[in-house]
Amino acid sequence: MGKEIFTGRYTSEQEDDVVVFIIGMRVNKRWAIHKWLPVFTAMPPMIRELYTNKEHGFLSMEMFFGLRTTIMIQYWRSSEDLMAYAKGPTHLTAWNNFNKKIGNNDSVGIYHETYVVPKGNYECIYGNMPKFGLAKATGLKKITPAIKSARQRLKA
Repeated sequence: MGKEIFTGRYTSEQEDDVVVFIIGMRVNKRWAIHKWLPVFTAMPPMIRELYTNKEHGFLSMEMFFGLRTTIMIQYWRSSEDLMAYAKGPTHLTAWNNFNKKIGNNDSVGIYHETYVVPKGNYECIYGNMPKFGLAKATGLKKITPAIKSARQRLKA
């Protein structure tokens, strides 16, 4: 999260479709560090590439860590951009390494979910928060009387 707190109520500036991509891993066997650590360390180079090359269509992300499970929520400009990145060299290298080293070994699990959300089918609110989530990806917009309720924001 950023450091600056935006006092008041805000929503995102997103006015188009958005792709929400959830990806993560689960450590199934804690003692198998040699299996799950390479999976864990494969993600940072991809994230650096995405933040430095905006032409990929990646907008932003949030990441969370649990005792066994990580979760990353990514925001993308389009499903085409996401699929193109998945077929690119950085991701394919990580995917091939995973399949060679892990394959069906149950010491570590991976998952992802992709949601294409059409314009008008999402809304968000941020109260007294730093830029976060979709608003971090697309920018903040002050909530006005015309969009003070979730129903109004969905129609806007």
